[in-house]
Amino acid sequence: MKKTLNVLLAIAVLMGMYSCTDDTIGGSISDTRLALIADSSFTIVGEAIENRCIQSRTSTQLLGTIKSDGYGTLTSQYVTQFMPVFVVDTAGTKAEWIDSCKLVLRLPSSGAFTGDTIAPMRLNIYALNKQLPNPIYSDFDPAGYYDEADLMGTASYSIASSKLLSEYNSSTSSYVYHREVEVPVPVERARALFNKFIDEPETFRSPSAFAKYFPGIIIKNSFGSGRVMNFTDTEFRVYYRKYSALTDTTDTIYPDVQQTYLASSPEVISNNLLSLDVDAKVVDRVNNGEAIVMAPAGYDVKAKFPVQDIINTYKEASKGSLSVINSLSLEIPAEELETQYDIAPPKYLLMVKSSMKDDFIAGDSLTNSKDSFYAVYDSSSKSYVFSGMREYIQDIIENKGGVAPEEDVYFTITPMDVTIYTDTSSSYYSYYYSTSSSTTSTVTKIAPQVSCPAIARLRLDKANVKIAFSKQSVL
Repeated sequence: MKKTLNVLLAIAVLMGMYSCTDDTIGGSISDTRLALIADSSFTIVGEAIENRCIQSRTSTQLLGTIKSDGYGTLTSQYVTQFMPVFVVDTAGTKAEWIDSCKLVLRLPSSGAFTGDTIAPMRLNIYALNKQLPNPIYSDFDPAGYYDEADLMGTASYSIASSKLLSEYNSSTSSYVYHREVEVPVPVERARALFNKFIDEPETFRSPSAFAKYFPGIIIKNSFGSGRVMNFTDTEFRVYYRKYSALTDTTDTIYPDVQQTYLASSPEVISNNLLSLDVDAKVVDRVNNGEAIVMAPAGYDVKAKFPVQDIINTYKEASKGSLSVINSLSLEIPAEELETQYDIAPPKYLLMVKSSMKDDFIAGDSLTNSKDSFYAVYDSSSKSYVFSGMREYIQDIIENKGGVAPEEDVYFTITPMDVTIYTDTSSSYYSYYYSTSSSTTSTVTKIAPQVSCPAIARLRLDKANVKIAFSKQSVL
């Protein structure tokens, strides 16, 4: 489908365009016309490819087992190192005054699980006895990295039994809610850390130095199925008594003082160990040529983008005129598949040149509008729109003679978790005694999706590639 809108330009506008294009337009600028052209007649083809081994590159920790018709069976456990506190509180207390400790698994207050809220499940936590490899992938085999006799803690866990807590966010003047699962740990663990800090405080100066002393933990689902939970943080909290002199003649001992000694963080190694047995119905769809995307560690789609056809069409329509590409976008409808637990399509998709995908993920890269793009699922239109692709095609035209090499043609479309930082600022107008606020959003991280199960069929046969360009010609 092509649409052409002819717009007569004012001389003042043409003066600006003529200043940099006089070799094309010629000496007269009064007898010119601008055509705005949109062409969406291109097609895109592709196929589903397995993506069973991923480098998660995220602190998101997925735990549990879920079996869902129309999706498959997903099991996830995770390993993590710890970021130690820089200073352990030793003033007015001693190792013997440490009364208890626990590992606390934190998760969002909403959207934190897939499956049954009350299914009985149990987790086990073991201490690692060997350094984790780096890089580490979702098919990592933890055998030999821990001893099942070295059980740190065990607990039942579910959404229903987790604690709902809140924290005040001063920047937004609001409360942020989250949930916590608590796992009791032998108090000797905390006392050993306390004494280690007194004897060798340099051990706590960096995560790499601390990992040599304590390599981390593995958390496994030891009983039950029907749910996977998305934890955002794992902390080692210590509860102790503390002496304090109130005046020259009075003193007191405070009970239940709390300090977090250790926590998982983006700076340390954290990895989800994933096992996905894909439902036979999904495998049949893939074998029949359907473009299925599935996470985590399921399917990507490798697509051939019709960039050469687009360039050829653009050049043909631009003959004898000055042309400028205004925009290029790709809209892909998505078909929601019928599954148990209503597993949704991925919230975000990354489209990256296939030759650059591994480097993109390993480098913690962000999209650059030339080699990589991301799209958000629109549940109302049931589609993804990759926009801002102008720089991609412009690079081929300007720097590669308008001939697209193979590495610029093939893209991998894969489910991703995207972290977005939102900043709200206010302005005050004293004359009107009023305020206004503005919000800016910045993508800070893009990583392979491990936050929750996801699946969809991409309807490449109904995809819509749109290019819009302006051309100026002499009347």
